Amino acid sequence: MAEERGGGVSTAVKEEVRAGTIPLVVKELVAGGVAGGVAKSAVAPLERVKILFQTRRAEFQSIGLLGSFRKIVQTEGLLGFYRGNGASVARIVPYAALHYMAYEQYRRWIVLGFPNIGKGPVLDLVSGSIAGGTAVIFTYPLDLVRTKLAFQVVGPSRLKDRKLYSLPEQVYRGILDCILKIYKQNGLRGLYRGVGPSLYGIFPYSGLKFYFYEEMKSHVPEDHKKGISVKLACGSVAGLLGQTLTYPLDVVRRQMQVEALSTANNEMGRGTFGSLVMIIQTQGWRQLFSGLSINYLKVVPSVAIGFTAYDVMKSWLKVPSRDEVAAISVVTENTNHAEA
Repeated sequence: MAEERGGGVSTAVKEEVRAGTIPLVVKELVAGGVAGGVAKSAVAPLERVKILFQTRRAEFQSIGLLGSFRKIVQTEGLLGFYRGNGASVARIVPYAALHYMAYEQYRRWIVLGFPNIGKGPVLDLVSGSIAGGTAVIFTYPLDLVRTKLAFQVVGPSRLKDRKLYSLPEQVYRGILDCILKIYKQNGLRGLYRGVGPSLYGIFPYSGLKFYFYEEMKSHVPEDHKKGISVKLACGSVAGLLGQTLTYPLDVVRRQMQVEALSTANNEMGRGTFGSLVMIIQTQGWRQLFSGLSINYLKVVPSVAIGFTAYDVMKSWLKVPSRDEVAAISVVTENTNHAEA
């Protein structure tokens, strides 16, 4: 009877999920972490320039994308493109691991709790949104550190100059130094500066991203679904659509994060919506979309690479499809109730 209720789920798949040498949740964490690290490192140079535009770094406001690349090379060298990337990867690996794993878990819990809900936008939107919020809460301080490190522009030779630290602008020597200084100055609350717009933005973005990706894949013929190019295309469109709708909140978040560092932001209002209104009044509504063109260049490969790497890692780790796992969960739950 259990086999019938499971819709013909194979015994081999059941054993893989129930008694595998590596728990399913761990496999999903590993797959998500690897996917996030690979995707983030691939677009680090564009991410650096985007943050400099979003936070209105004065010397980068009028020189454009190519001019910004040249300036970074001249002042900081090639490694300047990866300033803050250590903190970014240190954040994105646990963030992506939690994000993907939580999405799978929430999706399974919803299916288990509401077996008649079926597939569709509600399932992917809800599970993806909650998963995004969960990941943000646990990893936000590292995102704040990444932004502060990327915002500062310091030549490599000047980093060793002790006189530099007497300048008005705070200079952080690394991830740990940044965390300690923020905590010393503002406590735990300081490490979550700007978390409001992050949560407001991640709920719709994460939900839409997962929904669009899964929805587009569902229209691909079965014999083409495993193709890398198909995954890249679906991931690109999903990231593009999701990011466009939530980008202004990302700008607000960045400016709130560097408020203490930037003289241009010392008029910022308190709170997410106060800051949003202040940006429109003092900087113009166009600032809410500053760096959007760069973000398009970044999001397309980033989300595409992320989803593709995740699916490839799941295949390599022999993770069963989410429909098979969900079916097994229902079978197990029904069996437990029958035995009770």
